[in-house]
Amino acid sequence: MGKIIAIANQKGGVGKTTTAVNLSAALGSMGYRVLLADADPKGNSTSGVGVDRRNCPITMYQVVIGGAKAGEAICKTQFENLELLPASIDMAAAEIELVTVEHREDRLKEPLSSVREKYDYIFIDCPPSLGLITTNSLNAADTILIPIQCEYYALEGLSQLMNTIRRVKRQYNGMLELEGVLLTMYDGRLNLTQQVVEEVKKYFPRKVFKTVIPRAVRLSEAPGFGQPVLYYDKTSKGAKAYQELAEEILKAKS
Repeated sequence: MGKIIAIANQKGGVGKTTTAVNLSAALGSMGYRVLLADADPKGNSTSGVGVDRRNCPITMYQVVIGGAKAGEAICKTQFENLELLPASIDMAAAEIELVTVEHREDRLKEPLSSVREKYDYIFIDCPPSLGLITTNSLNAADTILIPIQCEYYALEGLSQLMNTIRRVKRQYNGMLELEGVLLTMYDGRLNLTQQVVEEVKKYFPRKVFKTVIPRAVRLSEAPGFGQPVLYYDKTSKGAKAYQELAEEILKAKS
């Protein structure tokens, strides 16, 4: 049965979608069956794997709001062992529409549970907020992976995120655990980076991945070509980092 990992941080620009796309592709390239579920209205994970959401008649929105089956919305990508549950801009309205829906925190749990047997891993790319879509994602997930950028104010807002995780665990999903904290935009030459690393390790003792994701030109370029960095340039620092992260997650599971 596939493991469901929500990738979340309410701060934007921390490498959340980059991690969702590239970690999914890395595990797929290793032979694992992966579903990337795009829950962000911006749809960057969808375009990041080369899928035009205008060509997707059924998306995450219809699954969460319209009661469509996840299996009807899932589409193949051109990348090895990687399938996609695409996003649409309609997801922005889902936050408002869910307010009046009965069992509004459960709208994603059953659809993903219904397909998890088909996959080894399901990654949910959460929106940069702590609204109902993120709550749904955490309710559906087994674990949460938190990307944190190595910059000023790295820990800003994290207490709020941890409060949300505790609330979801207490009220809806008692099995939710922290997969780990991923340091992104890492530049070992900077004193600031080292300070942020130490600060994050104090905040999350024993939960910070050994793998760090560097600042890398190829990582920034790859989405423009609709490709994970592993396929855009497999020899790049970014590609190697996400392969190492995939190996670290596999090792922790075994």
